[in-house]
Amino acid sequence: MEELFYNKLKEILSEDQIKLNEPMELHTSLHIGGKADYFVMPGSIDQIREIIKLCKQSKMPYYVIGNGSNLLVADSGFRGLIIKLGESFSAVEVKENGLITAQSGVLLSKLANIAAEHGLTGLEFASGIPGTLGGAVTMNAGAYDGEMKQCLLRTRLLDEEGNIVEYNTEQLQLGYRKSILQTLPYIVLEADIQLAPGDKEQIRQKMNTLNRQRREKQPLDKFSAGSTFKRPEGYFAGKLIADAGLKGYQVGDAAVSEKHCGFIINKEHATAREFLTVMEDVARIVYEKFGVRLEPEVKMLGDFTRDE
Repeated sequence: MEELFYNKLKEILSEDQIKLNEPMELHTSLHIGGKADYFVMPGSIDQIREIIKLCKQSKMPYYVIGNGSNLLVADSGFRGLIIKLGESFSAVEVKENGLITAQSGVLLSKLANIAAEHGLTGLEFASGIPGTLGGAVTMNAGAYDGEMKQCLLRTRLLDEEGNIVEYNTEQLQLGYRKSILQTLPYIVLEADIQLAPGDKEQIRQKMNTLNRQRREKQPLDKFSAGSTFKRPEGYFAGKLIADAGLKGYQVGDAAVSEKHCGFIINKEHATAREFLTVMEDVARIVYEKFGVRLEPEVKMLGDFTRDE
């Protein structure tokens, strides 16, 4: 079965696009995660379509990642196939009237810089977000009073049957760190971003200011997945965690950042189990003290019961 699946995979992709038993710690910003059975890096829509078709025929579980900047993978890894949409799926085309079409694997920071180079404003908030466009669309990523909803025009998606469908912003049902894509088995292929003409120097100044604020306030020198929890309505997760006396709270090498309590960091060699334990402890203690439930912003992949 495994050899047959691998041979069929090689009919779709070149061998350098396929990795076996790939450590997921190499593909997440947390630097945590066990091995994935198969790890592939397609470079075209046709390849993605054929990979999914093969997985469905073979009953092989699959999961799509971008930059892995918001992902906690179990220590036991992932029994199935990981599709990484990254550098090999990151084309960007700047069109007329402030329209940019970009593939889902492009880094948001790169996209923001391309917009700046063309004197287009509206994406400055994204210049320091470490994820890819696909992930940003799926979770309506945002920062500093900006979010994808403000500039996203439409996105093209691949459904389970291999059909390309197009959703506009309204159909995506974008809300705070959420979209309908979190409940649909669709893959983001590319998106159209609508920006406005602006002054290049002012755009760069705004990006530099926001990135300086990030460096001053966030533990960018540590392994993290960004904000660990969503912002509870009427509160700030970081302040609740600090007020609960949890600054620096640590299990193994996983700890609440002392620089910004909204971040749980991997100090060096944290396991997924340690990281998850800190998350669960923080959420429980905050609820006990303040009656506020913290909802994870970090996505979890794999069987965490095997890590216990």
